[in-house]
Amino acid sequence: MKRTNLTKKDIINSIYMQIGFSKKISEVLLEDIFQVILSNIIKHKKVKIAKFGTFILRKKNQRIGRNPKTKERKIISERNVILFKASKEFKRYINNNV
Repeated sequence: MKRTNLTKKDIINSIYMQIGFSKKISEVLLEDIFQVILSNIIKHKKVKIAKFGTFILRKKNQRIGRNPKTKERKIISERNVILFKASKEFKRYINNNV
């Protein structure tokens, strides 16, 4: 069975192979990209990357949940979640290359 997870190490190796930066510089570059995205999500609640998609920070309120096995009711705490909406270009690319 083929592995389906893409790891940071895979991305770093891809940057190293395609651009030729050292693996250490490739790792720092990737970490910086992630940091820019994360800090902007926290600051602006939304990050749009052209031709890729939009990350949106959304607050979910406290609610009552139920364990499907035991039917026990529990309170699910209030929390923030990240939503991702793919761009039209991304969707078009996926649908034409599947």
